[in-house]
Amino acid sequence: MKPTLFLAAALLLLPLNTEARKAKKFTHETVAIPAVERQVIAVETDHTVLVLLVQENGLVKTLHYGAPVGDPAQYLGMRFSEEDYNSCEGMAYPATGGRFIGEPALQVKYADGTHNTELYFTGVTVERREGCVSTAIDLKDYVTAMQVKLVYDAYPKEDVITMHTEILNSGAKPVELLNYASSALYLDAKDYLLSHTWGSWAQEMQLERELLGHDLKVIESRRGVQATQSNNPSFLLSLNTRDYSETSGEVIAGALAWSGNFRISFDRDAGGRLTILSGISPYASAWPLAAGECFTTPEMIYTWSSEGAGGASRNLHRWARKYSVYGGGEVNPTLLNSWEGAYFTFTTETLLRMIDDAAGMGLEMFVLDDGWFGNNFPRNSDNAGLGDWEVNVKKLPEGIDYVASYAHSKGLKFGIWIEPEMVNPDSDLAHAHPEWVVQSPGREIYQGRNQWVLDLANPAVEDFVYGIFDRTMQLAPNIDYIKWDCNRVIQSFGSPYLGAAQDKFYISYVQGLYNVMRRIREKYPHVLVQCCSSGGGRVDYGSLRYCNEVWTSDDTDALQRAFIQYSQSLTYPACIMASHVSTVPNHQTSNVTPLKFRFDMACSGRLGMELQPRNLSGEERALAERCIGSYKQYRDLVFRGDLYRFASPYDSNYYGVMYVSEDKSRAVVFTYCVAFEPRTVGGKVFRLQGLDPARKYKVVEQNVDASCWWGNGQSFTGSFLMGGAFNPRLPQLYSSAVFVLEAE
Repeated sequence: MKPTLFLAAALLLLPLNTEARKAKKFTHETVAIPAVERQVIAVETDHTVLVLLVQENGLVKTLHYGAPVGDPAQYLGMRFSEEDYNSCEGMAYPATGGRFIGEPALQVKYADGTHNTELYFTGVTVERREGCVSTAIDLKDYVTAMQVKLVYDAYPKEDVITMHTEILNSGAKPVELLNYASSALYLDAKDYLLSHTWGSWAQEMQLERELLGHDLKVIESRRGVQATQSNNPSFLLSLNTRDYSETSGEVIAGALAWSGNFRISFDRDAGGRLTILSGISPYASAWPLAAGECFTTPEMIYTWSSEGAGGASRNLHRWARKYSVYGGGEVNPTLLNSWEGAYFTFTTETLLRMIDDAAGMGLEMFVLDDGWFGNNFPRNSDNAGLGDWEVNVKKLPEGIDYVASYAHSKGLKFGIWIEPEMVNPDSDLAHAHPEWVVQSPGREIYQGRNQWVLDLANPAVEDFVYGIFDRTMQLAPNIDYIKWDCNRVIQSFGSPYLGAAQDKFYISYVQGLYNVMRRIREKYPHVLVQCCSSGGGRVDYGSLRYCNEVWTSDDTDALQRAFIQYSQSLTYPACIMASHVSTVPNHQTSNVTPLKFRFDMACSGRLGMELQPRNLSGEERALAERCIGSYKQYRDLVFRGDLYRFASPYDSNYYGVMYVSEDKSRAVVFTYCVAFEPRTVGGKVFRLQGLDPARKYKVVEQNVDASCWWGNGQSFTGSFLMGGAFNPRLPQLYSSAVFVLEAE
């Protein structure tokens, strides 16, 4: 086209005159947002405060989380730039819409296809309960009538604040929740050092530390079940430092109470400020919300400490033992589990002899693991029988009650293994109810460990799974312990029950699991439940509301457990850690470790054994009895004491951890050499922690005749022991020592 012709064509597109332009002026009606009173909302514990500001325009922002600030009303004078690019900084719960263009805590798709939500303050209420102060902030989108309640529960003594969200569709039409975080936490620091974990089966809870750069860092699981085996929904965040410290500096610890797919994101903007979003993963989980319906997110648990990672961990542990772990702080019995000692091949006689040995060594419970059930499809390996929970009459013709009664006659408690969420294709159940299996129409139902997953989104399956537990408890009058396993992830997901509502599957599955566990606890409040999940697959504060402990890992190698248990202790208390002494060569790693090293490691959690006792030599059995006996004298410290990590296996050739009673009158110290150390002359110097500097403590090494420390049996002040004078000789790999400290 020639230039003159192009210009002429362009002019035809313009209005003929200014009046014509005025006549076509764009008009758009908007909903008026009422102004509100500017106010500060403070969520306080004894040593921390979360400060939120309600602005006159109704936006709610997070101003501070950390140390007390005196009178929070001082923040009323704080003003913010209203420029487009940062006017939404620090939103307490950012939603997709308005000026906000970052990672949303809430994204809603409305019936007309729009996605915009702008949340404004409508009110706040405060409710005081025993041990807790609950603050609820009400927000509303005035265009769509969507309402959000931000709930902050503060536990003053433990310095913990939990957060969750209630999302109400108060409009007239259904909507879809595309993102629905439990919480948004806004921080402003120079540096952020993130400590979190990664892993896989038999290698769970491997620690990783990284400085957060700009843009987005995500910790996420899409496994459906066994959600924590590769990642854990927890972390530590060290502020204003590039170095990790157990004893000093600001540290925030966070953990999500959810047993399914999760997502925790860390979004650092151009100015260095950080927003942490945490909650259920939105992966394949758009949640339909009908008019009038409300969706409640799981809790996100936070604590802040100025005493480094150790201080943050202790805050969480104290809170968890009191409010989150079922039976938290109660001392659970030592036990012998049959699995690695017998696997699937056993008879009644095999079990009775193992019970005899367990009682003879001073253990307190015997647990019958996998292989006790199935007749048409006998459970002689992992390829058949799951789903058919009747006693195998060939293996155990006398029944479970006979074995349990024998254990009780020997002074032992009795426990048994189940895997109620799973089914083998070779089983009566799979043949009778193929529609109960997680599956996608027309596609292969993939197996993992030769099994399929039952669809807990289906209420009929809920009833069946509850019935497995209930009927198992009826196999003997006094079953004391259930080991609840779960040995595969969800693949090619789908629920025949949900029909076209497949987006609900991942969440409905976990809700179904919790429904079952809630019913179990209503009927069986005193039974001990281990959340096994293939080892490390359900280590989260959602499952721990119903379970007394977790099977920390299928890897029972004591050396590997040093790394796993150290990392787990960052956010979870030792009272949940089932830690067993197994045979050598280790069945997972083929590693050969001394029996004392194996006991010393297992005694830093809930002690158990996972072997065939008759294979122990006389000398080994004597050592086992000695270690079990001494453990019973100090285990209350492991279950209830404050934990201090004074040597990390990730940062040195040593691992050191100790537990101190609340009144600082007693402590137990565990020390290990976990790698070759060429310079050990004079012993390894450890600085103990948590003792009373002025009190004198008698120090006694356990389970040895000749101590590795020159001060064994003597008394020293806490300041001396914490000042660098404690130097036991741990001359080589697998050297270990346990010391009990008693104040005089």
